[in-house]
This record gives sequence, C-alpha cells and structure tokens, in this order.
Amino acid sequence: MKLVELKIKGISYNETQSGAYALILSEANGNRNLPIIIGGFEAQAIAISIEEEVKPVRPLTHELFKNFADTFDIVVKKVIIHKLIDGVFFSNLVCEREKIEEIIDARTSDSIAIALKFKAPIFIYDSIMKSAGFTASVKIKNKKNISEDNFIKNYSKNPKKKNILENIESFSKSKLKTLLKKLVVNEDYENAAKIRDLILKK
Repeated sequence: MKLVELKIKGISYNETQSGAYALILSEANGNRNLPIIIGGFEAQAIAISIEEEVKPVRPLTHELFKNFADTFDIVVKKVIIHKLIDGVFFSNLVCEREKIEEIIDARTSDSIAIALKFKAPIFIYDSIMKSAGFTASVKIKNKKNISEDNFIKNYSKNPKKKNILENIESFSKSKLKTLLKKLVVNEDYENAAKIRDLILKK
C-alpha cells in the first residue's frame, strides 16, 4: 500500500476544551492536512521537540526513551500511521538494532514525539489520508436557508463555538461535510477532526 510522508504543520489549542490540542500534520508533497487530537503532555513534548532551543532541566519521558535507545544502539527509522478505528489513529515505530528491524506498537502522539527526537520520517497510508485528511483550501457553495444551514452560517461567524458536537449529531452526511469545509477554512482543525470522525461513523 502507498505511504504518504507527513510533516508537522503546528499545534492548535482549544480554549473552550481544557487540555485538548490538535496536532496538524500536512503532506510533504501535497496539500492535504491531517489533524490528530492529543493530550497536553504529548503536546508539550512535541512542542519542545520542535523548538530545539528549549531544553528541559531534566529529561522528559520521550527524551528518556531517546537516551535509553542511544545507550543500547537502538534507532527509530520511521513512524507509520497504519490504522484508523472510530477516530483513533494507530501507529508503529519501526526500529533497528544491529541491522535487525523490529516493529513496536505505540500511540500516535507518542510515536510522533519520538520520531522528532530521532529526526525520523512520519508516514501514513494513503487510504487513511484519503478518508481522514482535509485539503488545504476549499470552496463553499451557497445553501438553502434551513435549520442545518443556519447552524453552519452562524458557526462561520463564531468559529470557536463550544461543544460543537452537542448540536449536530442528527445532521445528514452532506451537511456535516459542508460544516467540515467551513471548519477547515477557519483553520479550526480540532473541531474539524471531530466532524471528520462523526462522518466516518455514519
């Protein structure tokens, strides 16, 4: 199956939902983005890895893993996001020691934090990217003035609406896709990820 390389685009914090972050990954050679919801600890570890000038006084968990691996000559060659079930991404660390390759199951947020420590590439299967990724730019067509469309219209005026899923569980798939496009335009990738997961369940 075809693999697509990903780069880290940034981390978005949702002020309305404490402790929730969206890690934004983008195609290395394309215009699709992939938001992944992560916790505060993982967001901190990834942010520290991105900002190489920031050095914690004592090693954090992912730095400890890197130090341990270096001590025993273990190298993380790459990370592969290989599965998506009910909105949860599954990843593997592809490691090597003495020319023997091993594959280790790990949370995607941990895998990405560790990949940054080793400067290892991050990949995802294209089939997953097609179902879960968003294009960088989209065009929105005008819709008729019904209740769902009013919600979408009002959302664009207030893109940081709290607990967006409380109001849209009954929306049709086509309406959810329209709202998804609005979210991407507004760069609200965290709520876009939630809508994406809801669409996949329908």
